[in-house]
Amino acid sequence: MLNAGGEQSTGDDYSDLQEPEVSERRLHVVTAGTPAIDRPRAAAAVRELLDALGVDATTAGLAGTPDRVARAYAELLTPEPFDATTFPNDEGYDELVIEKAIPFSSLCEHHLLPFSGVAHVGYLPGDRLLGLSKLARVVTFFSRRLQVQERLTTQVADWLSETLQPRGVGVVMEAEHSCLSTRGARVNGARTVTSALRGLIREDERTRTEFFMLATGRL
Repeated sequence: MLNAGGEQSTGDDYSDLQEPEVSERRLHVVTAGTPAIDRPRAAAAVRELLDALGVDATTAGLAGTPDRVARAYAELLTPEPFDATTFPNDEGYDELVIEKAIPFSSLCEHHLLPFSGVAHVGYLPGDRLLGLSKLARVVTFFSRRLQVQERLTTQVADWLSETLQPRGVGVVMEAEHSCLSTRGARVNGARTVTSALRGLIREDERTRTEFFMLATGRL
């Protein structure tokens, strides 16, 4: 993982690059210490799993399955770095900025089964505005790892709060979990809803109500 100076660093590092002498600022986000994925070893493990489950992986239909599964998991567990571009709030915009229904998929760390849904993300600007596409990028970035929905929700909210330093942040996630719909209780169609609020969106009742109404259409 490279820091702003191009040097190797470890751990979660979302540090700002040195601000250029222009109004635009780029905050480089890098993968947070994600270990390299050993795809051949993962494929061998899938073959072993299939064998343990009594499945003949040598048939024509299954011969390539271990490699395909290894590639799929590598994609699902590799966060994509991106530049979070911010701009000065020169016009003093002081109302909510919300991006609704951002699609996401992640992997449940308890069963290695997917959960997917939509995220509603908003913030109350301070001195800077975030490029709109970056709200979706943040959701995707933290989705690409073994997760639980509660932690995913708070990670998105905390990143926005710490990086952008707005006056408030609100995140609502709605997802259907395969571990609930296809096994155990087998409750097909049930959706789990989580939220994380920061700053004025949490502390001010009117702002909180406005956020939930704009983001989800309900209180």
